[in-house]
Amino acid sequence: MPRWKALPDELDPQVREFASQLRRLVDRSGLSVAAVAERTGYSRTSWERYLAGRLLAPKAAVLALAEVTGTSPVHLTTMWELAERAWSRSEQRHERMTEAARADRARTAPGASGTARPAGPPADEGAAERRPPRAPGPPSGRHRRRIVMFLAGVIGALLVITSAVLLTDLGRSDDQPRAAPSPSRSTSASAPALPAGVKCVAASCTGQDPELMGCTDKLVQTVGSAKVGASVVEVRYSRICRAAWARLKQVAPGDRVEISAPAAAGYRVVADAYRDTYTRMLAVQGPAGARACATLKSGRSGCAAGRAAAGPSGAAAGGRPGGSGTTTTGQ
Repeated sequence: MPRWKALPDELDPQVREFASQLRRLVDRSGLSVAAVAERTGYSRTSWERYLAGRLLAPKAAVLALAEVTGTSPVHLTTMWELAERAWSRSEQRHERMTEAARADRARTAPGASGTARPAGPPADEGAAERRPPRAPGPPSGRHRRRIVMFLAGVIGALLVITSAVLLTDLGRSDDQPRAAPSPSRSTSASAPALPAGVKCVAASCTGQDPELMGCTDKLVQTVGSAKVGASVVEVRYSRICRAAWARLKQVAPGDRVEISAPAAAGYRVVADAYRDTYTRMLAVQGPAGARACATLKSGRSGCAAGRAAAGPSGAAAGGRPGGSGTTTTGQ
């Protein structure tokens, strides 16, 4: 039975070649996917997605794999850059197709402007000749009176409204400041655009997978950690997404890990064997508001509290993924 499943047919050729190259490196190294995950600091779930072509591996993960397998990173980095551009083009093409399909559905919806009317029975072409329309005659006396009364009522209402406005302006003293007009939406500052690949921020990240939302490779930090038996529980925080999640390393079947924050519902997961595991995200005001707790199947438990994250200049250079307080990538 082959070790790898066939890559998806819809993959761009450059992305396909890059994923195949990653598979070849893993095969030549003789390592299992679990071993690659342990040595690179990225979860087994992530590597399964990278090697299956369902997700493009971040550049930091590619460099970590080159180091683990003893491969020169130069050629691998070039292949990654070509694959990354192809991946971006595919995403943009998918978005354009989605927008076009949505526009087509809007145009063909019932009652939409410009849509064709449902076909009815054929018009009788001779009907116009047989029944010519009557020319409108002059309105009757009763109809004219109704029109005059309606116009008089409209004019009277306009006069009352105008008088009320004038009296209000005259009654206001000159020293009373007029209320400043509220800024319109067009003049309000627009929200900053998210970096490429990042798909949520703050509240929109709650309940989402950090890797699928692109929150794992943009200034991610481990802002708190604690050792629980043979495992390590960590608080992970993304400054770009303004969200936190919990990660448990060195896990065994039945171990549990959860993330919580004040006034927010936490997320808990049950660990699988031999893989790091992580929770979904919670939007937090800052890393100090997050708390990650682990309960092992053995009965031991412990928690790690988040603390203020260091700025980009405060991260240790070349820090390994998962190091406390250092900027890292991965879940």
